[in-house]
Amino acid sequence: MDDRTKLVDAGRHPEQQKGTVNPGVYRASTILFPNVAEFERPRAYPDVGYGRYGTSTAFNLQEAVQALEGGGQCLTVSSGKAAIVQALLALVEPGDHILVTDSAYGPTRTFADGFLKRFGVETTYYDPTIGAGIAGLIRPNTRVVFMESPGSLTFEVQDVPAMCQAARERGVVTVMDNTWATPLFFKPLAHGVDVSILAATKYIGGHSDLLMGTITTVPALADQMRARVHDMGTPAAADDCWLALRGLRTLAVRLAQHQAGAIAMAEWLAARPEVARVMHPALPDDPGHALWSRDFTGASGLFGIRLKPFGKPALTAMLDGLELFGMGFSWGGYESLIIPSRLARLRTVTPWPEGGPTLRLHIGLEAIDDLKADLAAGFERLKAAA
Repeated sequence: MDDRTKLVDAGRHPEQQKGTVNPGVYRASTILFPNVAEFERPRAYPDVGYGRYGTSTAFNLQEAVQALEGGGQCLTVSSGKAAIVQALLALVEPGDHILVTDSAYGPTRTFADGFLKRFGVETTYYDPTIGAGIAGLIRPNTRVVFMESPGSLTFEVQDVPAMCQAARERGVVTVMDNTWATPLFFKPLAHGVDVSILAATKYIGGHSDLLMGTITTVPALADQMRARVHDMGTPAAADDCWLALRGLRTLAVRLAQHQAGAIAMAEWLAARPEVARVMHPALPDDPGHALWSRDFTGASGLFGIRLKPFGKPALTAMLDGLELFGMGFSWGGYESLIIPSRLARLRTVTPWPEGGPTLRLHIGLEAIDDLKADLAAGFERLKAAA
């Protein structure tokens, strides 16, 4: 079945909702049982027994995401970072070692360098382009290889199949943050990944009004992951699950628009005299383009640029006067965003080259000509203040 059909159909059960198209919102802590036998009955997942373990709203969303991921078991938690944290905690113990891409999302590094270090887990960062060479970094106590492709600030594309094969041959679990592409444009499990993570806050929600993460695992890890996630006690709220289900239905059409707008904008920016480099793997001259073309079926609305050398006052003048581009964290909503990014401080293995300031852009659903005009006016302010 085509993914576009799955997005519309999966997780909907009108026959269980008296014909209602959309599942209901089940806000619940306590679940009542009709008798002792039912109260004492062992419950297999998914089954409603207590609100913290999920209700029908969450189970419907998990079913839909699982269909899009291509199988496995999906769990929903309270944020994208919660998904990263809980997935890693389910897989490591004190004394273990993990490998994390040097292009990882900042809060992933914070968790690894902070909590995991205090917990007794050592982290080694690796060059995102290492590919099968990851085998040389695996130790006897290495438990996880963590990937993020493309990186959400520098946009390097990783050779996920090669890395998964190297890890699998050594009994190491692979985890991937796939928020940039979503399973619509890249399916981690089909490329050998054991645990696929999404910040559903981003494209699945699509409207900048919820926080959520999903963790989808291969069957062999399902029981282990579910037990540890339930131990953490941070489920996604029923109302947020309902919003995520609503967002999921339009994911295909929204991502198509985000992709078209971002590629058009990236090509326009590549021709601007103020821009030194565009970081977008869908562009033919991008270093990760060959891997992106081989493994991905599309691109989202997020990419980066490096400007030619300009001082902070000039950059501030450019950004502060923008009318359509908002300045804020997150991305994946309908609105366009732009933020300055300080990449040098986030790299420890592969230093980021010195040069002009870098910006991360998310291209929303506005008319592309209006967005170009907003940036063009910003570039004029940039040059005037230089």
